[in-house]
Amino acid sequence: MSRAHLLPRLAAISLLLAGAMPAAVPPALPDDPACTPPDRELIARTYELARLSSVRGDGGHGALLLKDGKILLEFSSATNSTGDVTQHAETGLIALASRQFGLEVFKDAILYTSEEPCIMCCGSVRAAGLRAFVYGTTAGQARRISGRPIPDDLLECREVYSRLEYPITIRGPLMEAEGLALLAELHDRRAGARK
Repeated sequence: MSRAHLLPRLAAISLLLAGAMPAAVPPALPDDPACTPPDRELIARTYELARLSSVRGDGGHGALLLKDGKILLEFSSATNSTGDVTQHAETGLIALASRQFGLEVFKDAILYTSEEPCIMCCGSVRAAGLRAFVYGTTAGQARRISGRPIPDDLLECREVYSRLEYPITIRGPLMEAEGLALLAELHDRRAGARK
């Protein structure tokens, strides 16, 4: 049986997986209605930090720590430039904040991050004792940009904390269209670098 009809699809899939095709941007999910206008401003800033990280070749994620209405620290993911795979935006920010201010800084602070935290970052949030965070883009939508399949049992941050029985306030997604556009730029930049 001939499989010639599959060749165009297989070629397109391999180009997408290799990063040679422009990223397809999925429709953004609606904003979490619990998010506020100040949340929007702060998520916009995390996207700026993510863009800086992306330009450096460091993954394209940004985070900031807000306490008493003031931004205490900002951090862009730095996994490639440092050679440290744990330097995601959230873990890097938490490590820096603990060294500079001690663990007390996390009491009543809010973490803002450009993308829904991965499981490692969720662990860092819990270890720091943070009780609230706001994220921009969902992890599932970010996977779509890269062309990676979304597993049926994708573990989302809300489920992580629910399973841990860890009380935390999570708001997001927020301004996901902007985050998806940024991730598509990153994908396309990586594809251009490989050519």
